[in-house]
Amino acid sequence: MTRTALITGAAGGIGRAVAARLVADGLRVAGLDLTDPRLPGVTFHRADVTDPAQVAAAVGRAVEELGGIDVLVTCAGITQGGPLHLTTDEEWQRVLSANLDSVFLCVREVLPTMMAAGSGAVVTVGSVLHRTGAPGLPAYAAAKGAIAALTRQLAVDYGRFGISFVTLAPGWVRTPATEARLAPGEEDLVRLRESNPMRTLVDAGDIAEAVAFASSPAAGMITGSELVLDAGASVVSPASLLRDSHRERMGLPPLDTH
Repeated sequence: MTRTALITGAAGGIGRAVAARLVADGLRVAGLDLTDPRLPGVTFHRADVTDPAQVAAAVGRAVEELGGIDVLVTCAGITQGGPLHLTTDEEWQRVLSANLDSVFLCVREVLPTMMAAGSGAVVTVGSVLHRTGAPGLPAYAAAKGAIAALTRQLAVDYGRFGISFVTLAPGWVRTPATEARLAPGEEDLVRLRESNPMRTLVDAGDIAEAVAFASSPAAGMITGSELVLDAGASVVSPASLLRDSHRERMGLPPLDTH
């Protein structure tokens, strides 16, 4: 039987890549967003994923269309921030609603059909920032940390129904939206590449690969887990990534280039 998937934020960089990958893997895919991703094999359901009524209606249409939901991937979210003491109530709620409430609403609507089927996979997209922090993103970090905690809790509550829950924690992901925030030229991209041990950049396709695995039968015994996708940036001391000339001045040995 053909597996089915529902992707939120399907028109965004990560959501679009995930939807395309799951279609390529043979799944029937529906996407929730405010904009049609216009992807072959993906049916579009317009919904503001922070609005309970719109989510309920859109998920209901997707369930009817697909005959059930085997996989839910929550990619919808926004990155917005500023110092906490300057953050307004409205800004705080906007970030939490887009990133956290959207997960709650979509998972709540999908759970009954998965429980009835006795199987399912939910992949939530969090962020490594709730582990490492970044200047000026208090609401975003709080929301992403809550997603990781919620995912663990759901694994406890719904594992008996055969449903698995995994959080992906990407670092900086190269998408058009994130690149638009960088300074013109290649300098920022070079600095980002050099900020992790693998000297590379994570892109939306890497996240899609992880989703494909985490939602597949091969990962059936993995639940309540968080998978970090940042090319190792969060596990290394910044001093260890300095150029050799800087390392020498600090009394550090050169990097092993062999």
